[in-house]
Amino acid sequence: MLQLTSQDLSRIKTDTLIIPVGDDQALYRSAALSDWARKPEALGSFSAAAKDIIDIYQPEGLAIARVVFVGLGPVGDLTAEGLRQAAGQGIRRAWQDRPGNAVLAVPDMNLPEALTPAQVLAAAAEGAYLANHTLSAYKSKKKKFPLKGIRLLVAAEHTRAFRPLLKRVELTCRGTTLARDWVNLPANDKPPRELAAMITREADQAGVTTKRMDARQLQRHKMGALLAVGSGSRHPPQMLFLDHKPPKSRQTVVLVGKGVTFDAGGLNLKPTGAIEMMKIDMAGAAAVAAAVITAARLGLKKRVVGILPLVENMVSGTAFRPGDIVRSYSGQTIEIGNTDAEGRLILADALAYAVKHYRPGCIIDLATLTGACVVALGERIAGLFSPEEPLREQIIASSRHTHERCWPLPMPDDYRELLKSDLADMRNIGPGRWGGAIVAALFLSRFVGDTPWAHIDIAGPAHTKKASAYSEAGGTGFGVRLLCDLLERL
Repeated sequence: MLQLTSQDLSRIKTDTLIIPVGDDQALYRSAALSDWARKPEALGSFSAAAKDIIDIYQPEGLAIARVVFVGLGPVGDLTAEGLRQAAGQGIRRAWQDRPGNAVLAVPDMNLPEALTPAQVLAAAAEGAYLANHTLSAYKSKKKKFPLKGIRLLVAAEHTRAFRPLLKRVELTCRGTTLARDWVNLPANDKPPRELAAMITREADQAGVTTKRMDARQLQRHKMGALLAVGSGSRHPPQMLFLDHKPPKSRQTVVLVGKGVTFDAGGLNLKPTGAIEMMKIDMAGAAAVAAAVITAARLGLKKRVVGILPLVENMVSGTAFRPGDIVRSYSGQTIEIGNTDAEGRLILADALAYAVKHYRPGCIIDLATLTGACVVALGERIAGLFSPEEPLREQIIASSRHTHERCWPLPMPDDYRELLKSDLADMRNIGPGRWGGAIVAALFLSRFVGDTPWAHIDIAGPAHTKKASAYSEAGGTGFGVRLLCDLLERL
């Protein structure tokens, strides 16, 4: 979908030309582009402030139906995220009632020193690709269509030099939109077995080895925590394993993703206002699956294993109950204080299995785990928990680079007392509502032993209620770009 071009502006034929414009600096070495970038100055309604946007139709002297100008604000304040948003805003403006094409001009002059040409191109390409995505399979009539192709207009010397970079961006963003599609599917179309089959098909195409455990095998392996969560559903749980194992790989990274395909809360039923969007409670599994598949397509040299516990948490006569005690795969017993604290239960079995069978250099889990994390950090920032400072710092560096933001939260030892049970080794929740995200992370830490581990609570940014510059309302695919960047750093 993405291509590089260095054509002269007068020779370009396209439906839409998108020109990002700064409010105080010329941004293009091309004289023709610079001239066009000044055109909106005559239009009083356009100020080139960030997110300001305006169109000119049938521009004189160009074989282009429309020029879209997108404001960047003061050039000295420009960031990679500002470019992503501007590119995405321009692409979404280019959507029409039929499939079309667009050319996006990439700024190449007078940019902040902190932005290299490669970073500028990557940010523009990411914003363009991610914005050009929608889930319309359930619409009887489509009103707007994503673009068939997007060309990025760059200087001639960059068309060959940045081709590998553009390929990497395209593959990573493809993984992000893949995760979005899985999250956006309605729960009736993705019960555990069907979701596992969808992910397996995509993994097969990427050359990723897969293995699946059904309910009978899970019972044989004594994964009592996972089986308890799935006991109320007519759709039995699954555990899916994805394995990207290149030849001579010396390092193994295990990614674990929470995969509750619908979370009714169990017998602690979720109320109206909370239950409606619980099809998204498998966003961690979607991000992990897409990241492993993308790692294979990128040809990463380290072994990357994805473990996806997939389950429905439903209400029925066979559902697990508050007060039940279940024995996890690790052998530790858990008293159920609340059946809606189910994500940590399925992750417990997956984490313990990962430690025992893969002996990884590190484990990272992603989960839409707690509403408490959303209360603490809002809907755009994930909570990061890890006792390992080097791993924590690497995740923070990747979060800054991708703008998939993670904020480190504490794991104080004295909070472990909140998980104490009189009858079992631990409870799955604390006695009160405070510090819920911390208590959940401390619970998970009981199942990883000495293995370096990080937990990322994506309950906030996994989904958005309204469209942003480069994401429609719905699943955001949060975590895929973060994990892919991290895997290259580790």
